Amino acid sequence: MIRRPDPSLLDLHDALLFDLDGTLMHGARPIPHAVEAVETARAAGRSVVFATNNASRTPQQAADHLAVIGLEASPEEFVTSPQVASRLLAEDLAPGAKVLVVGGPSLADQLRADGLEPVETDAEDVVAVVQGWSPDLGWARLAEGAYAIRRGARWMATNVDATLPTERGLAPGNGSLVASLRHATGAEPEVAGKPEPGMFTVAATRIGARRPLVVGDRLDTDIEGAVRAGMDSLLVLTGVDTVETALHAEPVRRPTFISPDLVGIAAPFPLPVVDGDGARCGAVSVRREGEDIAVVHGEADDPRVLRAVLALLRATHPEHAWQGRLLSRDGATALPAAAAAR
Repeated sequence: MIRRPDPSLLDLHDALLFDLDGTLMHGARPIPHAVEAVETARAAGRSVVFATNNASRTPQQAADHLAVIGLEASPEEFVTSPQVASRLLAEDLAPGAKVLVVGGPSLADQLRADGLEPVETDAEDVVAVVQGWSPDLGWARLAEGAYAIRRGARWMATNVDATLPTERGLAPGNGSLVASLRHATGAEPEVAGKPEPGMFTVAATRIGARRPLVVGDRLDTDIEGAVRAGMDSLLVLTGVDTVETALHAEPVRRPTFISPDLVGIAAPFPLPVVDGDGARCGAVSVRREGEDIAVVHGEADDPRVLRAVLALLRATHPEHAWQGRLLSRDGATALPAAAAAR
């Protein structure tokens, strides 16, 4: 009997929805293999969308930034959290309504494009506040936002990412700045970007995708957004999260797949099969031993082992996080229990 070759991720999906920071680049530095992966997906006829929570750039500016790392893209290939936030406000507010911008010029430009009037200081006729990350955001603009929010203005955050991956490491993200206004006002913002599923559903609808794959580096935005949108997800270990945080995550933040990077996006990609208390993926296999999971064949850091573990967790822990250890073939602890990992 002739065995069919394993499909690749590109065979399994008709579109790829890529995060940017921490997935394709760190600041102005490309992440190894990322540019080639996007080009490979395009060459295979797959639709590509860049879905980003970064509120500091317009789609054109984001496309220009990708060009710096060697990746050509058009503004139409982007879905951004400022776009989603602005459109949500425009749907509810009267044309020309004044919206206080706690963020940068690109966020203000998006509001204008959707028929709203961006302003920089609070006043009685300001009906909403929209907050997005900007490297130049300072105390004075945060204070204006606090005045408006305390006065009862609607508060919309483009995203609540606590950190932002840069070429020098993790810097404070929009969520850290949102936290300062939350602490100052006691209010809670609406959130437009990831992990809300709207960014991914809008992107998939726009390109007519039926089997999209969300690719990102963060469990609390990229992966949770994909889970809530009912889409497959690939966590790449090039940014914020790790194997430990992924395997011990709550189900709403549990990725479908984990990969060190994007180098093998067109390579054969065996899928896991669950059988009772065990799971296999290609030539590797794992089994449950109480709350722990033991590797039977293969090495604990093999991506196929991680695929098998994730499949087993979906079957055995569909509603709560896994707390156990991952054991290597010799019984040694390859991944500590959740409490020890923290």
